[in-house]
Amino acid sequence: MTDHPRIPLAAVIGSPVAHSRSPRLHGYWLKRYGIAGHYIPMDVAQSDLEQVIRALPLAGFVGCNVTIPHKESVLALADIVTDRAALIGAANTLIFRRDGRIHADNTDGYGFIANLRQNAPAWQPASGPAAVIGAGGAARAVIASLLEAGAPEIRLANRTKARAEALRTEFGAKVIVHDWAQAGNMLEDAITVVNTSSLGMVGKPDFRVPLDALSPKATVTDLVYVPLKTRLLTEAEEMGCTVVDGLGMLLHQAVPGFERWFGKKPEVDQATRDAVLAE
Repeated sequence: MTDHPRIPLAAVIGSPVAHSRSPRLHGYWLKRYGIAGHYIPMDVAQSDLEQVIRALPLAGFVGCNVTIPHKESVLALADIVTDRAALIGAANTLIFRRDGRIHADNTDGYGFIANLRQNAPAWQPASGPAAVIGAGGAARAVIASLLEAGAPEIRLANRTKARAEALRTEFGAKVIVHDWAQAGNMLEDAITVVNTSSLGMVGKPDFRVPLDALSPKATVTDLVYVPLKTRLLTEAEEMGCTVVDGLGMLLHQAVPGFERWFGKKPEVDQATRDAVLAE
């Protein structure tokens, strides 16, 4: 339990934000561990972001999660930016320190790796190439964490090639860009395969990258978790691959923030998954 003089408050800030599962997740943990705290969704327009962020500590907030479209903008408001948030160019977790300073972190990469470690314990990222589909904000976090975990090569394909080229420029020679039309070819002998794009999500275009070259030795994960079992995961599983759904990344990325805000490191287990998935 935190020694904060008031009941600690936290939030998820974005626009839109009503769809976020974070309030359900943090609410479950607060109840589970008997912590007197609250976590709420806040829909904040870009024009109001700075004013809202600076007012929150005055109202008893100890921190917040940040989601689309504010993950890049909040870096300029922070007094302290972690190395990983600076590398990724975005923050998803703010901590309002008692000395008045705002601490910005990015826990997406932590959540990505922790999800794979928990659900694919035999996964060895350093044992072969990784193939990453998509080049948005999530891809930045995934690439940074895969490089840190020892991936010797990262093959990257995106519908807009220029965005992939920009990531290669930032992350270096281990990132090799492939044409979108040839995305299926880069799966050959890949040990890790990650869809960081929205392809396959409910309401988005289908995931159509051919999987013929996929090795049954690969660990395949999809950051999309609506639906929980995407076409990519279904077909990869049928081919003998180890598959990991994207919900675990959402759960694990929330752990560092909750621990800093509320003073307790929460456990990610089946009960946590069930609570977040409950209608």
